[in-house]
Amino acid sequence: MATDPSSPAGFGLPTGVLSPQTNLILRQVRWLDPVGQREEIADVWLEQGRIRGIAPQLPVEEGVPAYPAQGCILGSGLVDVYSQSSEPGYEGRETLSQLVAQAVQGGFTRLTLLPGTQPVVDRAAVVTGWQEQHAQIPLKWRLWGALTQGLRGERMAELAELHRAGVAGFSDGRPLTHLGLLQQLLIYAQPLGKPIALMPHNPHLNPAGVARSGTHSLTWGLPDVPVAAETSALTAILELLTELDMAPPVHFMRISTQRGVALIAQAKDAELPITASTPWTHLLWDSSHLGDYNPYLRFDPPLGNPADRLALIQGVKTGVIDAIAIDHQAYTYEEKMVPFGLAPPRLAGLGVALSYLWAGLVTPGHLTAGELWSSLSTKALHCLGEPPVTLTPGQRMALTLFAPEDVPPDELPLPGVAQGRVRWVLIA
Repeated sequence: MATDPSSPAGFGLPTGVLSPQTNLILRQVRWLDPVGQREEIADVWLEQGRIRGIAPQLPVEEGVPAYPAQGCILGSGLVDVYSQSSEPGYEGRETLSQLVAQAVQGGFTRLTLLPGTQPVVDRAAVVTGWQEQHAQIPLKWRLWGALTQGLRGERMAELAELHRAGVAGFSDGRPLTHLGLLQQLLIYAQPLGKPIALMPHNPHLNPAGVARSGTHSLTWGLPDVPVAAETSALTAILELLTELDMAPPVHFMRISTQRGVALIAQAKDAELPITASTPWTHLLWDSSHLGDYNPYLRFDPPLGNPADRLALIQGVKTGVIDAIAIDHQAYTYEEKMVPFGLAPPRLAGLGVALSYLWAGLVTPGHLTAGELWSSLSTKALHCLGEPPVTLTPGQRMALTLFAPEDVPPDELPLPGVAQGRVRWVLIA
C-alpha cells in the first residue's frame, strides 16, 4: 500500500499509508490523547515518524509543508483486537492484500488475526511461515495462536511453542465448551503471560437460533438464542478463574447482552484478570432492525435486544467493556445473499466501522470522540497485554487522521449512515 508518489508529503490520496520519512506540520488539527486524557486543537509537527512538536500555533518552517487539518481528528493508530484473514485457504473471499487495504482505509494501523485459516495457526511452523511470507505488510500485525488442535476443542495445542514463535495470545475464536479442557488450558497458560481470548457462548442452548430471545424474535418469527447461552458460559469461565490461585489474563470476546455486561462488571470489581470487548455492529443495531431479514445483520452471537445495545454502549463509556472489536470476516456475495437464517455470521467491516461508529455514537452524543477513540486504540492494546503510548513530542507512534466531514467510503447495505473518512495512517 503506497501513497500517491506525486505528492512529496505523502497526502495525495484520501486514505493511504503516510511515508515514515514524512516531514509536515498539521495546522489546527484536533488531536486526541486517550492515555493523557487530553483533547486540544493545535498544530502538530510530524518528522521522520515522530511527533516533533505540538503547540497552539507552530511557526512556519522553511522546507516543511503545511497540511490544512482544520476539522480533522488526529489520534493514536487504531488497533483491532480480533479479525479473520481469509488467506491462506479462502482467498476467493478476500486476499490478505485486500484485507490490509480495508484496514488502512478504516484507519487501523494494527491487526490481530484469529487462527481460523488453512492451515490453522496451531503450530509454531505456521506462525513462522506467516512471519516469513508476510514481512512486507505495511502495518503491524500479529496472530492469535489456537488454543486447541485444529480448533476442534478436543486437545490442547502446543501453547508453549506458539508462545516462543511470537503469537499475541491464544484463542480458538469460537466457543470452547469442554470445561475440563478449559481448566487445563488456563493452568498451563498462566506462566506464559499471554492473554487468552474466549467466546462465552453455550451452543447447546438452541444451536439453530439466529436472533436474541425477546419480542422482536417472536415478531419476526426467527429461532431465538436465550441470554443464558452467553451468561451460563460466562459464569462458568469466571468460576474457573476464581478458583485458580494464579489465573492468566483472559479476554472475553463478543459480549452481546445486558446481563453479560453486568457479570463482567462484577468480575472486574472482584479484581479478576479480565478484559472484554464487543463487536462494533452490536453497538449500532439490535433485534428491532431484523424485520427486513437483511443477511448482513446475521451475527454469532446474534444482535441483542434494544436494552442490550444500550447496556453495551454504557459499558464502553464506563470502561466495563474495554474495547470495540471489528471482528472482520469476508464472504462472497453469493455466500452472504441467502435467507437470513442460512447467512454466515459476521461481515467485512474494517474499512467502514469507524465511519459508522462516528455517525451512530459520537454525532448523537452517546460517546465522546475520546471514548470511542480509546476503545478502538489504547484500550484495545490493553486487551492484548501491551502498554499504550501517549501522544507527546519526541514520541514515535502510529497515528490515524480522520476527517468527520469528508464523504464516507462506500457503505455496506446496513441501516443508518456512515460519516467521515480516514485521510491517512502513519505506521510507526
